[in-house]
Amino acid sequence: MTDQWIQRPEGGGRPILVLMTGFARFCGRAAARVIVAVVAFYFMWRRGPERRASRAFLARVFGRPARFTEGYRHILRFSQVTLDRIYLLDEGLDRFEIETTGLEQVHEMVAHGRGLLLFGAHFGSYEVTRALGLTRPDLKFRTVIDLGQAPAMSQLLNSLNPELAATVIDSRQAGTGVALAIKDALDQRALVAMLVDRVRPGGRSIDAQFLGDTAAFPAAPWEIAVVLGVPVVLCFGTYLGGNRYHLHFEAVAERIVRERSGGRPLAEWVQHFADRLAARVQAAPYNWFNFYDFWAR
Repeated sequence: MTDQWIQRPEGGGRPILVLMTGFARFCGRAAARVIVAVVAFYFMWRRGPERRASRAFLARVFGRPARFTEGYRHILRFSQVTLDRIYLLDEGLDRFEIETTGLEQVHEMVAHGRGLLLFGAHFGSYEVTRALGLTRPDLKFRTVIDLGQAPAMSQLLNSLNPELAATVIDSRQAGTGVALAIKDALDQRALVAMLVDRVRPGGRSIDAQFLGDTAAFPAAPWEIAVVLGVPVVLCFGTYLGGNRYHLHFEAVAERIVRERSGGRPLAEWVQHFADRLAARVQAAPYNWFNFYDFWAR
């Protein structure tokens, strides 16, 4: 089922998250990463569904059964990127080396006086893109985030940086609230970032070939792009190890036109996204953070 992800409970509780955040801020990143290595092992031991999903995914990418150490490395990478969210929100980009590719395309589109949609996935770091917005006053960022999926973590991270928290559009708003908030942000020439690889319960999906099999992707983001008529840019923030991240921006279209108006079917746009995401995943598989059976029908 495509809604497996929303059924998984949040890892840890608020007291543990507060304690870990306090330790990370007081003792520094090096010490915190040692603790995170232990936490990742505990998570791998305790969370059977996520462990099995990780190893199944790695086997798909590697073309062979994944080793225990590879499964641990996958979950450790997720834990390290999660830890870095604390520093990115609390301190910005100061302690990190951020490489960017394709950012000039974003500047060109914004220079035309239009907002745009940044489509990403649960791959690498979403927070790097958000933090980039604080260092670029010429770029106004808004992010669409499901604050209800991991409420304790969301509340804690938002408390670290109220300025960034104010830019969040909660995807669990009722009715048309999300679409209206996105339109309002785009009208203000904002870059609206959203993750477009998970289908919400009850949401329409579009099938695409992804890493050798059929997977379901949400239709709603692409339908929003059609209705609002704004440029679409892909954005992936890959963790490279150490304190290095790479932000890759790739323009998809100046405008996505309805098929009946001479445009391409939405399925073709979704397949294009799936292909570009697959290329990123194959280059850096440990950055894939969908710990459930992504291909379940």
